Amino acid sequence: MMWRNVGHHMSRPWVIFCLGLVVTVVVYWPGLSGTWLFDDYPNIVDNVGVHPKSWSIPDLVSAALSSPASDFKRPLASLSFAINYLITGANAPAMKFTNLCIHLLNGFAAFLFLRSLLRAAGEDRPDSTVSDRKAALIAAAWLVLPINVSSVLYVVQRMESMANLAVLLGLWGYVAGRRRMLGEKRYGCLLAAGSVLGATAIGALAKETAVMLPLYAFLIEWFVFRGHSSSARGHAIDRRVAGFFVVFLLIPMTAGAIWLLPGLLNPSTWVTRDFTLSTRLLSEGRIVLDYIAWTLIPTPGALSFYHDDFVVSQGLLSPVTTALSLAGIVALLCVSLWLRKRLPLAGLGIALFFGCHLLTGTVLPLELVYEHRNYFPSLGLLLTLLVTLTAVPPSRALAQTLARLCLGLFALLWLFITWSTAEAWGNPLSLARELAFRAPDSPRAQYELGRTYIIYSNYDPTSPFIPLVYEPLERAARVPGSSILPEQALIFMTSRMHLPVKDAWWDSIDDKLRKHPATIQDESSLDALAQCLRQTACTFPPERLYGAFGAALSHERRSPRLLAMYAMFAWDTIKDKQLAYRVQREAVAGAPRESAYRIGLARFAIQLGDQQELARQISELQTMNVGGRLGADLAPLQNAYTRMAPAKCASTSSSCEY
Repeated sequence: MMWRNVGHHMSRPWVIFCLGLVVTVVVYWPGLSGTWLFDDYPNIVDNVGVHPKSWSIPDLVSAALSSPASDFKRPLASLSFAINYLITGANAPAMKFTNLCIHLLNGFAAFLFLRSLLRAAGEDRPDSTVSDRKAALIAAAWLVLPINVSSVLYVVQRMESMANLAVLLGLWGYVAGRRRMLGEKRYGCLLAAGSVLGATAIGALAKETAVMLPLYAFLIEWFVFRGHSSSARGHAIDRRVAGFFVVFLLIPMTAGAIWLLPGLLNPSTWVTRDFTLSTRLLSEGRIVLDYIAWTLIPTPGALSFYHDDFVVSQGLLSPVTTALSLAGIVALLCVSLWLRKRLPLAGLGIALFFGCHLLTGTVLPLELVYEHRNYFPSLGLLLTLLVTLTAVPPSRALAQTLARLCLGLFALLWLFITWSTAEAWGNPLSLARELAFRAPDSPRAQYELGRTYIIYSNYDPTSPFIPLVYEPLERAARVPGSSILPEQALIFMTSRMHLPVKDAWWDSIDDKLRKHPATIQDESSLDALAQCLRQTACTFPPERLYGAFGAALSHERRSPRLLAMYAMFAWDTIKDKQLAYRVQREAVAGAPRESAYRIGLARFAIQLGDQQELARQISELQTMNVGGRLGADLAPLQNAYTRMAPAKCASTSSSCEY
């Protein structure tokens, strides 16, 4: 009797979910002791904007608008990094712990959303405990899915998890509002519409992926509610529901497509990628089906974090899996439609998975593969899996037993891989070795292994790690299409330790930069070498870096970021101030809303005594000084202008005119 009571309590939905939270903390805890990785550096470690000196409004506004990851700046995510920094400093474990807390909140929001959704779909008849238990199981399983490890332990992916939290809360509010509309309760329409619009706006401040929320709401409407409400007669569609999706989904999607289309069809949009619009679409068919396998039946080799070794599809039969994958996607979409009237939630899960990948897995010129793009889609797959396996009628006892056994095996597999992966993430060297082992052909994985060996060597020529550096970095450098990161690391290390720098490394840099436009990684590599030279930590000939910049700038399209780096190199290292001034002006013209480039140009103008240019840049910067975020940069520029033009600024009762 006692064990029966224990079993009864353990099967309660809230108990299941709380156990899921505890297990999630346990499996992720080993990974919290890790350090920064890859895009953490430009977005957090090297981004002084998210290192505010105080809690002042100007500092926080500046932090919120400092992200280099997007033109939209993702202010909510950047602000969270800044708050973390103010509380704990640049402490990676503390940032990872915050990520874990956000992940747990996502799990809670998923449980609330799924519970409401399952009840709305009629899963609460005759007992709501059954649907609530299913919701708890799905949410708990989602919390420990291996494919979501990078969304938790990779600090910069807080952008994704924060946006996802808003999406889940928005969907919960939408389902709750629609249920009120069906039950003739007040404010249902307002709750449904307000939840979607408010959550979309808030989520987009963390990452643009939140703009897909209206589409998810539409899919829920189509599969579950079908446009019905208490005010619509019979099977008629409620005009308020239809109007909402026309205004807030159809029209924005159409306008967005029209706005994006010219740029997507312009070949220059794709020059920094090793794929075109057509080859991207062909490749994503294979990738999206891979995501399904990686989510449900993950293996360490599949979840390698780095996927820059992916072979781009060149045609339907090159490779042949391209055509097979596209056929598989069509088949799954047909299954989803077939399930709509038979097992609607299973069909909805498939639709949500593919709907989410419409943004990042179709026409936008983003990198092809990232595991964290499945943070929300994986929830749809779990919904389909659990609803399908629990749809077995009680009369088929053997089938029910096999379904439960299948769920148990899935759970054990997910727990083991998540725990073992988190264990590797807890130590920089073990993580680098593990990821290099999982992805032996990935230039980034091999580069990170070599770079980690360099860090552990502490630039000591006698360190046992030094001999280990060369093999992974030189292997990464030889991979076709790789960036110049490996060569940069080799030059950086050997020059700092006063060891011979091979001409072959410089020649490889020149060759890569002349053949292809510089990528963001290439630009960062050139800047790292320029800074090392400027700080006299490196001793290589400046002429070699000058030649590398020349190779990078030999292409028709030259990024403002690269131009600004070159201008600084020309000013500080080769002492060609007129060249630096001209190039910095070009950088400003290429990105007129980037304040850093205007500040750099203004500082050059001060040194060269160009009063008119200084006045022009101060005037432009003042229009960009939202919330006083540029105050610390503007003050010395204005003081310099005052000294250059004493007659204009002599009056203390009026500000200087620019």
